[in-house]
Amino acid sequence: MHSFLADSFAEYEDLKSILDEGSASFEITTVCETRVHGRVFAVHTASIGSTDPQAPAIGFFGGIHGLERIGTQLVLDYMRALLGRLEWDELLVRQLQSIRLIFMPIINPGGMWAATRANPNGVDLMRNAPQDADERVPFLAGGQRVGAWLPWYRGSRNAPMEPEAMALLHVVESQLAARPLSFALDCHSGYGWGDSIWFPYARTRQLMRHLPEMFALKTMFERAHPHHGYTFEPQSHQYLLHGDLWDCAYDRTPAQNILLPMTLELGSWLWIRKNPLQLFSRQGMFNPVKAHRTARVLRRHANLLEFLTRAAFSAQRWLPEGKRRQQLQQSAIDHWYRDADI
Repeated sequence: MHSFLADSFAEYEDLKSILDEGSASFEITTVCETRVHGRVFAVHTASIGSTDPQAPAIGFFGGIHGLERIGTQLVLDYMRALLGRLEWDELLVRQLQSIRLIFMPIINPGGMWAATRANPNGVDLMRNAPQDADERVPFLAGGQRVGAWLPWYRGSRNAPMEPEAMALLHVVESQLAARPLSFALDCHSGYGWGDSIWFPYARTRQLMRHLPEMFALKTMFERAHPHHGYTFEPQSHQYLLHGDLWDCAYDRTPAQNILLPMTLELGSWLWIRKNPLQLFSRQGMFNPVKAHRTARVLRRHANLLEFLTRAAFSAQRWLPEGKRRQQLQQSAIDHWYRDADI
């Protein structure tokens, strides 16, 4: 846990450095502020690319849970690489003329400073949206309203959403879901032997409206990176939960638009298996501790972020329509819901 004498933390200072370096390239906005033990941390977004409101967009998010620093580090690493490539990469410059990238790498800076999963009010932001799950959820982990002294606290029933959660939804609604096509990649880490990419729904076992588009994206990624190692599936295959922010954002998307939200869950047991002593560290349960393992994780997942920018740029070549879309819908059901009662 960070010393309460520290005024900041490494990822926040890294973000400020990147924003300063990229001030001529990024459009930078402060979407809210959070206070913890007398310190004030701003929640920033940085955007780059086409200013056409109809252009496809990708949002890269991290730091919803303050303990999961590796997700934030992945987004920051991509931002830094992007700035370096702008100096010489003509293909990237052309891509950014047709798409827009939105970065929100530290959504919960107060929690990250204090080394807590929840925000400074003790609320788990990824359980803070108003909707309830259709079925029974796992005890505690699916979201609870008993109190902030227990993990996975949703907040009180009649309270407004937390400022960080509202800021995230506002960014998604105004910068992503308002467009004909957008993606969101939210980077987390958690227990598991492997890395996963989850998509809606978390509140129900029913199908998302854009299952054909999600299946097309998955298929393209597998063909481009056949050894990727991700488990790509609906989150409901793992467990249901109350108050998922991405379910909320997806359900609020205008019917004529396509938003494909994805959560990247990095399997932390891979790191713990190689260094079991990490089990005795709160940070070590969710993040690689050794510098060379952190570097390996950052390298490994860069392909996914780059793939999404290319898929958005080339959307007209792969977005399914008509009979092709119907075929993909059936293929997706056969792949993900073959044994489900839908």
